[in-house]
Amino acid sequence: MHIRFRHILLLALLACVSTTPGLEAASTSAPKHAIAMYGEPKYPEGFTHFDYTNPDAPKGGAVKEAEIGTFDTLNGFILKGVSAAGIGLIYDTLMVESEDEPFSKYGLVAESIEVSPLHDMVTFKLRDIARFHDGTPITADDVVFTFNTLMKDGHPSFKAYYHDVKSVEKIDDHTVRFLLSNPENRELPLILGQLPVLPKHYWEGKDFSKPTLDIPLGSGAYKIEAFDSGKWIRYTRVADYWGADLPVNKGRFNFDSIQYDYYRDATVAVEAFKAGEYDMRQENIARVWAESYNVPAVTEGRMKKIEIPHEIPTGMQGIVMNIRKDKFKDARVREALQYTLDFEWQNKSFFYNGYKRTESYFSNSDFASRGLPDEAELKLLEPLRDQIPPRVFTDEYHPPKTDGSGNSRANLIKARNLLKDAGYVVKNGILVNSVTNEPFQIEVLLSSPSLERIIAQVIKNMKKLGITANMRTVDSAQYIKRMEAFDYDMTVHVFGQSLSPGNEQIDYWHSSKADVDGSRNVIGIKNPAVDALVAKLIAANTKEELITASRALDRVLLWNFYIIPNWYVRSFRVVYWDKFGRPDIAPKYGFGFDSWWVKK
Repeated sequence: MHIRFRHILLLALLACVSTTPGLEAASTSAPKHAIAMYGEPKYPEGFTHFDYTNPDAPKGGAVKEAEIGTFDTLNGFILKGVSAAGIGLIYDTLMVESEDEPFSKYGLVAESIEVSPLHDMVTFKLRDIARFHDGTPITADDVVFTFNTLMKDGHPSFKAYYHDVKSVEKIDDHTVRFLLSNPENRELPLILGQLPVLPKHYWEGKDFSKPTLDIPLGSGAYKIEAFDSGKWIRYTRVADYWGADLPVNKGRFNFDSIQYDYYRDATVAVEAFKAGEYDMRQENIARVWAESYNVPAVTEGRMKKIEIPHEIPTGMQGIVMNIRKDKFKDARVREALQYTLDFEWQNKSFFYNGYKRTESYFSNSDFASRGLPDEAELKLLEPLRDQIPPRVFTDEYHPPKTDGSGNSRANLIKARNLLKDAGYVVKNGILVNSVTNEPFQIEVLLSSPSLERIIAQVIKNMKKLGITANMRTVDSAQYIKRMEAFDYDMTVHVFGQSLSPGNEQIDYWHSSKADVDGSRNVIGIKNPAVDALVAKLIAANTKEELITASRALDRVLLWNFYIIPNWYVRSFRVVYWDKFGRPDIAPKYGFGFDSWWVKK
């Protein structure tokens, strides 16, 4: 969250897609108000509002939030530039997810969705009341224009998500049809439902591929009121928003204005929050959560400090190695570096024992591997035996452990032996390649000073191994650019996972994306076994098959040691000034801030 809109859009796609075709809503050719991956959608046709919203929530009030870094464009759909926070507020999508069920979409711009029995066509019927902010109707021409423009000039990730769409065609002014090239890709109807709709009449004649600070035309609940490039941006609620009374929007979008103020770093932002400069903050740093909000405002009740549990898969956060670099191509080197992170000591010393160690790319979900491969997994793994690490079949993966004392000597001995096996020796205290005599050097690229003390302990252990290591913290814009060009040795990165893994796995791990600038295969994986398992995952026909394929893929990724796993927490840690009302029910699979309101 709180990142460029193109990433917000991709995370939205991630959070709601699936790959299994238990699509009872899509198994016939009748138009439906909603679509669910498993069984029927929770909310029937004619429902009035989502359970986790308050349809009587008062409208009004102004809200400020914080962002780190800067922005230089209001076009969040392209690779170039750093887009403004919250830009997704101005756009409506064909459908919208509910946050209290895992795999369902409900009509927004589209009043219905129809999936052909052969799963080779998806048809959307648009609402005739849907309007852009200038009053122009949203039509099939706009949808066709949007899809083709994103595929031609949009961020490369759009091509990954929609690669199985053969074409899109206008049936009439309010009907659009997508033809699918791969009927086995069962998540596509849901992904297509997440398509934002851009106004053709606004963008025609403009160069969509270039950053711009011209205020774009949207159709959503908010529009841009004003901004100061790189410093702040303010959105105002559209008084005559066309979709305000739809069931999917009832009780949402209650603030009259939302402003994002930009700060240099998280430390400055925390102090600004405590000074009342903005209203709500999600805290992701355990030390700050434990120490920085012990202030009179909390004890007096003027500031609220709460944890909101959720059931969202926590995915994988870890220290990533760029295996495009020769020094990381040997799996023994990558395994050796696993031993440089002492989680038990860090959890005690830095995190107040507030975290659990991540042991899966699909952590906190049914899709995470556990134990040894079962019979169904073995059917997928056996044909790949010669291409995957032998321990996939014999051992359950666990990251290295310590006693938490801070003395990780035993682990570093294991690391040194692995490096020796990989052809490295220590000369005059420096680890060098025994053939080329080249020193082993690592730069860890960081985007936030809050990560520095965590990486400092890792670098300390690297230096004990003779590795010449340092860390470099850069501003968010430079970090984004370097990551998009894969210009790094190691970094801390997050691979978010959805409630049902799907097409995003191509962008994460597939060979075809390893050399595509801006793709999320930041590791640079080109592994035919991984490619094969990703294909199996996408072609899964049941939830059970999806679980099997995900667990098999998980094992192969883990035992290749591409990442030094970090940790996770299963709740939102939130601080806010006591100006907000909240619905009685919190959604299981989202934060739900858009259903809060300012108390009168």
